[in-house]
Formats: sequence, structure tokens, C-alpha cells
Amino acid sequence: MKRFVLALFLAASLAAQTPVPQHPTSQPYAGDLSIFETPGRDERLQIQRVMDLLQIKEGSTVADLGAGSGWFTTRAAKRVGPTGKVFAEDINPQYLSYIRDRAAKDKLPQIVTVLGTPENPKLPANSVDALLMLKVYHELANPRAVLAALLPSLKPGARLGIIDRNGSGDDHGLKESIVEKEITAAGFRLVGHYDFTKADGQDYFLIFTPAAVRQ
Repeated sequence: MKRFVLALFLAASLAAQTPVPQHPTSQPYAGDLSIFETPGRDERLQIQRVMDLLQIKEGSTVADLGAGSGWFTTRAAKRVGPTGKVFAEDINPQYLSYIRDRAAKDKLPQIVTVLGTPENPKLPANSVDALLMLKVYHELANPRAVLAALLPSLKPGARLGIIDRNGSGDDHGLKESIVEKEITAAGFRLVGHYDFTKADGQDYFLIFTPAAVRQ
């Protein structure tokens, strides 16, 4: 375990030093949270299938990066149960206050809010089994820094999921090829590619895992 954690820190350090093109970005959403709660979203995204592919189960520790209203946070919390944990991370403290109220109302004490920064999600080291960025990656102004900060927070074999849509970067979407290039350059390897999360085929769902392997 110690050698694996050391390998992750070395990979994160290397990723932080390796030039990675910075993609065009969209302004992080800061509006009405009801936009995330549209009826039928569970079915359109097939969120239960998403969690299956991320290997989220009872007792898992999950991170919802850019949690917004906590839409995915609450679903993951129900999946992991009382023995699991879900980190709801966001850079907007008002959104985190909303999530805390939601967790209390829904009696989901396994939800823990984390106030990150645009460069560092500030998740605990070696803590996360699965992490999802749901329509968030295109808003990362400094993906290299974020990915370098994420690596040490992941447990051996952890899964990083990206759901986004093809776009120019500044239109709340980003080309799939750019996402894959940036994340693999930052010390991850692609282990899954799916397109079922939206019927029009514009969305993609990518799964990565740390490239460092346990010795």
C-alpha cells in the first residue's frame, strides 16, 4: 500500500510538471439549482447503470466533483448506504449549504460536503473508490492542476468517471478526444468508453483509473 501511494504522489508530481494543453472553458454555472432536477433525468442518464460501471456499491466512498444541487450526491449516498460515504465537492459555498440541508432532510448523514478551489478539490488522501464529474470537466480552467490534486485522493483501483458532451469548450461541452488526451497525460488510463447517457449521441461517458499499479 505504501509503495502504491508513493507511486500516486510521484505520478501527480510528474503530471503537474508535464505540459498539458489547457482547453477553452465555460464559466462555472452559478444559477438556479432546479436546472439539475428535471423530471426523467435518472432515466435519460441511466444513472444506476453509471454507478454500476463505476463499481459503486454498499460501503463505497464516492466523490461527486462539482456537486451543484447534490443530484448525483444523493443517489450515490443511497447506493453506498450508511456504511459508505459521499464527498459532495464544489467551489460554490452556497451550493454546499443547499446540499447539507438536502442531506439532513433526506436523512443521509453519509454525505460530507467539501469546499474545493478551482485548482484543488481538497479531497482526503487515499479515500475515494469512485469519482464522477457530471457535466463538469468542460468548466475546469486548470485541468492539469485538478487532476494532479485528485490522484493522491484515489484508492488503488479507483474509478474516475467523466460524463460530458462534445463541444468547443466554451459552449458547455468539450471534445471527447481532448478530455481523453488531458486525463491520460495526467497519470490515468482509459478503461471504459460509453455513449448511452443521452439519446442524441452527443454525450459521452469515459472511465479512467490511475495508471500507477500496486507493486
